[in-house]
Amino acid sequence: MRKRRIIILFSLIILNIMTFTVFSQDTGVQDTSRINAVKIFLDCRDCDMNYTRQEIPYINYVRDVKEAEVYILVTNQNTGSGGRQYTYVFHGQGKFQGMSDTLTYTTSPDQTNTEERKKRTDMLKMGLMRYVARTPLFDEIEISHSGSLESQEVVDRWNNWVFAISTEPRFDAEETNKELSLRNSIDISKITPDIKLEIEIDHFYNREKFIRNAGTEEETVNIYKTSDFIAQNLFVKSLGEHWSAGLRWDIGSSTRENYDLAANVLPSVEYNIFPYRESTHRQLRILYGAGFQANNYIDTTVYNKTRENLFLQRLNIALESRKKWGSVSVSIIGSNYFHDFSMNRIQLNSFINVRIFKGLSVRVRGGVAHINDQLNLKKGGITEAERLLRLRELATKYRIDGGIALRYTFGSIYNNVVNPRFNTSNFYF
Repeated sequence: MRKRRIIILFSLIILNIMTFTVFSQDTGVQDTSRINAVKIFLDCRDCDMNYTRQEIPYINYVRDVKEAEVYILVTNQNTGSGGRQYTYVFHGQGKFQGMSDTLTYTTSPDQTNTEERKKRTDMLKMGLMRYVARTPLFDEIEISHSGSLESQEVVDRWNNWVFAISTEPRFDAEETNKELSLRNSIDISKITPDIKLEIEIDHFYNREKFIRNAGTEEETVNIYKTSDFIAQNLFVKSLGEHWSAGLRWDIGSSTRENYDLAANVLPSVEYNIFPYRESTHRQLRILYGAGFQANNYIDTTVYNKTRENLFLQRLNIALESRKKWGSVSVSIIGSNYFHDFSMNRIQLNSFINVRIFKGLSVRVRGGVAHINDQLNLKKGGITEAERLLRLRELATKYRIDGGIALRYTFGSIYNNVVNPRFNTSNFYF
């Protein structure tokens, strides 16, 4: 009996080893079935990779840029119509060294996500054809068009004006707590190669009601409200490949920041070290503005002011770049009031994502600010409710935030397989 059990156990072990070997070999087949296909590394933050792999199965998707024969960088920026312009930069490596190309695709604001995803994938297909044509897999490709093509003159009855209106009411209620919040906005813009005009109006309202000893004779009710309104206006005129001049004027109010009415006008000039046409890949912009600010306060400030007129200046230096090694975005902003240069603010914001070596990348983000310009602070003590519910701006000398992430991947260099089963993003609880 014991001998029989040993034989059965031994047979099961052999069976498990054979099963594991079969699956291992199958995985190996998946990694090498398209051994002659072009190896690409797609550097895209917002691409639907499952859809892309399904629609373009005649290439190999690798996980490391050094393994790729074609490195593809996808960047985007807003357009004046409310859509986005996507730029695809194809950079050949290895046997495709020197074969590079740049394609662009512009979406319209009325396109659905599905339509946009299909058109973006079609653009990717077109850019890959010159590389696929040099491999044995060109036999699998068929090229067609959507039918008869007609040349039509584009007539824009809106003359590049774009309008967007949104409202977002939210309500939350429990037995002892009720909260109502509203967010309304209006965006108006006109953007052409020569001018840029943007008007953004935002209104925020929040009301919280706290009930203590609900349903009893000792029931007490406390209601707290905050309200913010701001209208931001920007006009910019292009002055060539590197220079721009503009005017920013804002008006607003805020119960939290003690502004009954605040308005400023800031004429500005900007110089971009790199031509503006390269803005999706790299920018080094220097923006300087000087102007006037008028403040009417809700309550007397810590400087015993109920209103004041101020002159100020602001300098912003921003670097943005996306390359094969990763991406970087760093900005330094400094401002001060002319009547007292000690009333100033300096802040640094940064985001860096770097591929260290094969499989290892590091991402660092952070911000730090030296704050010494809170002329609007309300005079007097602060209640516990104002502190906990952030009903009132507090005095501070600095602000720091940041984080770091390390990521290391290893294993098969290929990433071709799509398996959407048990995708938890489709479940809502």
